[in-house]
Amino acid sequence: MLTLTDHDFQRLYTYIKKNYGIDLSKKKQLIVSRLSNTLASQGFKDFSAYVDEILTGRDSDMITAMLNKLTTNYTYFLREEEHFKYLWDVILPDLEKKHAKDKVLCIWSAGCSSGEEPYTISMYLKEYFGAKASQWDTRLLATDISNKILNTAIHATYSDESVASLPSAWQQKYFVKSGTDRYAVAPAIKQNVIFRTFNLMGPIQFKKKFDLIFCRNVMIYFDQDTKDALVRRFYNATVPGGHLFIGHSEGLNKATCPYNYVQPAIYQKTGP
Repeated sequence: MLTLTDHDFQRLYTYIKKNYGIDLSKKKQLIVSRLSNTLASQGFKDFSAYVDEILTGRDSDMITAMLNKLTTNYTYFLREEEHFKYLWDVILPDLEKKHAKDKVLCIWSAGCSSGEEPYTISMYLKEYFGAKASQWDTRLLATDISNKILNTAIHATYSDESVASLPSAWQQKYFVKSGTDRYAVAPAIKQNVIFRTFNLMGPIQFKKKFDLIFCRNVMIYFDQDTKDALVRRFYNATVPGGHLFIGHSEGLNKATCPYNYVQPAIYQKTGP
C-alpha cells in the first residue's frame, strides 16, 4: 500500500473540501485504503504525483473516479420510511390543493446517488394521484456530482435487497423482473425522473423554486460551515411553505437554520 505524507494529505483534503464540500480532514487512512489500488492501476508511483495531477483539475474523469471511491453510495428503496409517510399524509394533500390549477409540482432529489430515492418518490406520486396522475406534471429533478452513479440510476436495475422494503404489490406494479434476482424500474417511473450532474457547492439557479427538496445522507460529509451555507442556498431555492428533508443521522444548526423544524429530519420554509 502506498504512503500518503501529511503534506500530500493536507493538499488533497483541502482541495476536495474547497471544491466539493466533502470534509475528509480526519480520513487519512480511508483515503489511503480506497485509493491505493487506483493509483497503482493508473501507473502512479506515489501519492505526490497523483495529488499534483488532481490539483490541476484537468482530468474530470479522474476527479470523479476519486470522489466515487471516497464517498459511500449506499442506499435502497423506501429508506427512512417515516419521511414518505409524512409526504403522503401531510405534504401531498397540501400540494394537491395548492397546485389545483397549474397541476405542476417541483421536487428535487439532491445527491440522488443510484436513483432509489427519486424513484421511490415517483412511486408515491403515482400512487397518491392514482387515476389523476396523467393530469399532473410530477416530473422530478434528481442530481448527483458523479456521472458514474447517475449512469447506474439511469440504467435503473436493482437487486432483491434494494427493493425488499417496498410493498410486494409495488414490486410487481413498478418493476420488471430482470433475471433471477434483479428488478428493472418500469418505464412510467423512469420517465418521471430527470437526472442531471450537479455540484451542490455551486450556485442553485434553476428556473423554478421547489416545493420539496430531498437532500438526505449527503451532508454527513460536510463540516458545519459548508452545511450551513448549503442549507441557506436550499432555503432560497424553496417556495414559501415548501419543505426540506435531510437524513436522520444529520442535524442542522438551530441557531442559523432559516427553515422551521417540523419533525425529525423535516423542515419547512414559512410563508403563505
